[in-house]
Amino acid sequence: MENGATAVYAIVIHGVLSGKALDVINNSMLTRVVVTNTIPHAEKKKLCPKLDTIDVSAVLAEAIRRTHNGESVSYLFGHATI
Repeated sequence: MENGATAVYAIVIHGVLSGKALDVINNSMLTRVVVTNTIPHAEKKKLCPKLDTIDVSAVLAEAIRRTHNGESVSYLFGHATI
């Protein structure tokens, strides 16, 4: 923010958010922290209004399906929908 940013977002995959993580986030300059739903965050979201969750279950399921069927997983890098 001190260098002119109007918003700062953090994208976190498999965010454990243990210990003082919520206090650190709440007291930070971060506008929003987006975490995947690979770990439940419902209770933590009540304590930290900056947390948002995105559902990655469809992408994980498709990656598993593709692996099982011997198909390309790298295809998802350009075609995954969230």
